[in-house]
Amino acid sequence: MPDRRKRATIREVAQATGLSPAAVSYALRGIQTSEETQERVRAAAEQLGYEAHPIARALASGRTGMVGMLCGSLEDYWQQSLAVGIGRALLAKDRYALLVDAGSDPARELSLARQLRDQRVDGLIVQPLDPSAELWADLAETVPVVSIGDALAGGHSQGEVVFDNRRGVTLALEHLHSLGHRRITVLTPTTASTPDRPADVHVNAEAERLGLDVDVVFSPQGLVESTEVALTVLSSGDRPSAIFCFADSIAYGVYAATRELGLDVPGDVAVCGYDNHPMSALLTPPLTTVDWDIDGIVRDAVRLIVSVIDGGKPRARRLVREPSLCKRASTG
Repeated sequence: MPDRRKRATIREVAQATGLSPAAVSYALRGIQTSEETQERVRAAAEQLGYEAHPIARALASGRTGMVGMLCGSLEDYWQQSLAVGIGRALLAKDRYALLVDAGSDPARELSLARQLRDQRVDGLIVQPLDPSAELWADLAETVPVVSIGDALAGGHSQGEVVFDNRRGVTLALEHLHSLGHRRITVLTPTTASTPDRPADVHVNAEAERLGLDVDVVFSPQGLVESTEVALTVLSSGDRPSAIFCFADSIAYGVYAATRELGLDVPGDVAVCGYDNHPMSALLTPPLTTVDWDIDGIVRDAVRLIVSVIDGGKPRARRLVREPSLCKRASTG
């Protein structure tokens, strides 16, 4: 058994394998050596308890092994699931996620993006609150950036996993329209000052096409805050017959409000979500929602960022996720 109290050195691995320290270094990195040599060196390193020192490895390779994951708001349960999935997928590729939360504040998002760059992350995955900010173009010149949800300003990101929001909105509103709903409130986490709001824009276009009376209302994604917004909407004299939420986490607040007011879902008000969080199928009644295949989003985003970090060129820089509608009892 090796002595675990002292870190084994690369020279000890070289002595055990009969190779030079340089050859051992190449083998451990999987370059300029045969697969047989790489396997032999890794076996010896494991037996000796050798681990590459992270600082030395970073200095040698120019990489930290860290990928920044900048979330718009971790109060949104779907973004929590996204962050967990990306962290695990990166770990499977011997990389680590540095997770930060913008807390629904576009100014904070840009500040955190700068901090991640200054901390020398190898790449950055972001679900942007403000995709039109000029900073993204400057940032992408110094660190690989992959966006999820919306394309970034200037088209300078190294990769994009975007949603076909027009199709997602159409699926939800056509479903509610087919059930006879004409007055619909849309609860969205983006404010009127948030630039480039494609999903919200599509709501107005589809409402006009379908002849719907739609009221777009801002709602935070936290349960307490979204419940308060839903209470105001549902307590008004002109209560909508359906509420379409741009996050399942907001729909949970609507459920809480209906219980407080003694309203039935879907008898008094139908509710539709937008991202199919796993908990949505467990509600009473289960929530109708738009699904974006979160596992596919994780695979696409991680494949793009790792490819760019490793110096490759992705086969497709822009990947579009298509939605599907999960019809459940919350809309009847």
